[in-house]
Amino acid sequence: MRGLHFAFAAVLVAVAFAAVGCGGGGGNEESSTTTTSETTTTGTETETTTTGEATKLIGTVGEEGNPDAFTITLTKEDGSDVTTLTPGKYTLEIKDLSSIHNFHLTGPGGVDVSSSVGDTEDKNYDITLEDGTYSFVCDPHASQMNGSFTVSG
Repeated sequence: MRGLHFAFAAVLVAVAFAAVGCGGGGGNEESSTTTTSETTTTGTETETTTTGEATKLIGTVGEEGNPDAFTITLTKEDGSDVTTLTPGKYTLEIKDLSSIHNFHLTGPGGVDVSSSVGDTEDKNYDITLEDGTYSFVCDPHASQMNGSFTVSG
C-alpha cells in the first residue's frame, strides 16, 4: 500500500513539473491567451484540461475628466501601449467617452469594429488578429486621431 501512495505522489509531482515547463512562451510578452490548466488523477491515469481566455485590449477615445479631448489610445490591460501583438483571439473593449468621437479598428481578416459617433459607450468585441498592420482612428477626426500596430508571429 505504501508503494501505491509513493507512486501516486510521484505522478502528481511529474504532472506539476510538466505543467510548469509547458507554461512558458519563450519569453514572448505578447501572449495571445491566458491559459488555465486543471489536472485530475485517478489511479495511474492523469488527464489535463486546458482552457484559454482571450487577452483584453482597451481602445479609448477621449479622456476621463475631458471626454472631448482629441485623444485616442489602444492599450493592453496593464496600461501599456499596443505596438505589436502575436496572432490570436483578443477581446477589444472600446471605451468611447465622447459624443463627438468614435473608436474604429480595421485590419486583415475582416476586422472592422467601431463605436458610434454621437454616443458614449463601453462595448466589448471578440476579434481574431492575423499577421498584418491594423489601424485605429476616430472617423470624424482621422487626420488628428489615429494609430496603428502590427501583428506577427
